[in-house]
Amino acid sequence: MTKDQFLTRLLSRRRALLVGAAAVGAAGTAGLFAAGTGDTSKRPVLPAAGPPARRPLKPSAYRLQPLTGYGPPRTAPRRTLVRHEPLLRVSGRGRTMVLTFDDGPDPRYTPDILDTLAEYDVRAMFFVCGEMAVDNKDLLTRMSDEGHVVGNHTWSHPLLTRLSRGRIRSEMERTCDVIEEAYGERPQWFRAPYGAWNRAAFQLGAELGMDPLAWTVDTLDWTAPAARTIVGRVENGAAPGVVVLSHDAGGDRSQSVRALRDYLPQLLDSGYHITVPRRHYA
Repeated sequence: MTKDQFLTRLLSRRRALLVGAAAVGAAGTAGLFAAGTGDTSKRPVLPAAGPPARRPLKPSAYRLQPLTGYGPPRTAPRRTLVRHEPLLRVSGRGRTMVLTFDDGPDPRYTPDILDTLAEYDVRAMFFVCGEMAVDNKDLLTRMSDEGHVVGNHTWSHPLLTRLSRGRIRSEMERTCDVIEEAYGERPQWFRAPYGAWNRAAFQLGAELGMDPLAWTVDTLDWTAPAARTIVGRVENGAAPGVVVLSHDAGGDRSQSVRALRDYLPQLLDSGYHITVPRRHYA
């Protein structure tokens, strides 16, 4: 074979290889274009070579399984302990006291009490009656906005020990509904009118998610004493953990309003911390 013949054959082979490569490239491009345009008439592109894909592990194979859904995981609802007597004092560090006001809200006196509490940046508890709250929902809304605690004092302030179980439930439940509507949440505390508790009241209160709270110091302001008499009773009874009972409705409570203006700053100056209690769940 001459030199010229050898070169001619070599160029022919090279030309054939180039033509073949071009054909393969064109076929690949056509396949990719067909896949990108969603043309299902073309044969699907085979996966790239390599080891076969591993099957996903079952959820039980993971030590930490991912959470499903949105939001925090569900927890069992807390159950309220059925007590056999009401709480009389509160626990807290240092010289802690709680101020409570019953029978309201009354638009003649409750706003003045709220103003005094706001002036000294103090939180208190208001045990409201449903028949008063239903006509003064704006005051319950204000209590919520200013951080006070609203408790259940029944609907019409009856003597619970003379009522049937069904009547007690109705008195409590109707008041819970009004409080939730105006205050924004259902009450966590209840107080029996006149401090007259019975087994049904404790049981039904717990069923409605409430703890019973009584008092340690009774100002007896419902007897309409002079403001200085109320002040003296609060100051003489002041002690760590004490719960003070006053009223913002149910009669002329102007003396209670004036007394609060006197004894509240004196308690604070004496080092007392006026607060609201925390719930203790079973």
